[in-house]
Amino acid sequence: MIKFLDLKKINGPYETAFQEKLKSVLDSGWYILGNEVQAFESNFANYCGAKHCIGVGNGLDALVLIFKGYIQLGELQKGDEVIVPANTYIASILAILQADLVPVLVEPKLETYNIDPSLIQEKVTFKTKAILAVHLYGQLAEMDAINIIAKQNNLLVIEDAAQSAGTISNPQSAVAYSFYPGKNLGALGDGGVVVTNDVQLTKTIQSLRNYGSETKYQNEYIGVNSRLDELQAAFLNVKLPNLDTDNERRRAIATRYLSEIKNDKIILPFWDLSDNHVFHLFVIRTENREDLQDYLAQNNIQTVIHYPIPPHKQRALSSWNNLSFPITEKIHQEVLSLPISPVMTIDEVSFVVEILNEY
Repeated sequence: MIKFLDLKKINGPYETAFQEKLKSVLDSGWYILGNEVQAFESNFANYCGAKHCIGVGNGLDALVLIFKGYIQLGELQKGDEVIVPANTYIASILAILQADLVPVLVEPKLETYNIDPSLIQEKVTFKTKAILAVHLYGQLAEMDAINIIAKQNNLLVIEDAAQSAGTISNPQSAVAYSFYPGKNLGALGDGGVVVTNDVQLTKTIQSLRNYGSETKYQNEYIGVNSRLDELQAAFLNVKLPNLDTDNERRRAIATRYLSEIKNDKIILPFWDLSDNHVFHLFVIRTENREDLQDYLAQNNIQTVIHYPIPPHKQRALSSWNNLSFPITEKIHQEVLSLPISPVMTIDEVSFVVEILNEY
């Protein structure tokens, strides 16, 4: 069986280092916002070429706290509109809603699955105050075009990089990351960070994540409890030095898939061969997805659908269920994610290619 993602195999080589970190944290007697969190915040900020990194509980909280931070700073107000891709994972939209802001959905490009900058301007109103750019599946959105539109309309730009650790250096805005176990840089539980060069936003989010308190028992904001766990930070400190190598391995597998899969029933993803993609997921499209997925399963190849239901068709967002986004709906009806990870063997990649070409 070729697993879609073998987390045990991915984390296995780190077991001794993890055990040492566990003992170190245990012996320290300091389990919340300790030296490991501070070290990871510093290490990841340096990795991203940024001035500041704030560890939080997960990627969703990272986004929510960015929005709430901007609200506290007066750069956003509740009820403001935020442009967001219609085909994103629902967490992007939940973050906007949880900050009492209004999501405005924009179609993606069919080739890249990322928001289509040419469609953003027509959705801008006097209520629009921000764009949430999502780097879906590990591929950077067209940030140059998005930043130009934002500047022309005086909009904030926030980046959802939950799936794209390793692609953004010298961030121009506030960027949210997730370290969910299946990510390219995955913890052994939940975790996330906000990366930014904005000093005031950093201080505000540092307070918001900790009950709205900078000084213990003095609460400046109505905050939350969302802090990167000390032990997860310790594990991430172990894995971070290998992120670039792991991402290169993913690109190598993607290169083989793109050059060797030759089947007119399968649409391969677009990639310009630059460093703008870390292939968190390798997503193909096919008109008969259920049949292809069953065929692959019969040949012991696990696949996953990212994602079967578009956000505007979710029951949780029932007021949007009558909206029409044809490109988004086509994507959600056709996408299928193939196995891709740093621990896939050459033979496993060859087998996936062979089976797909025989379909």
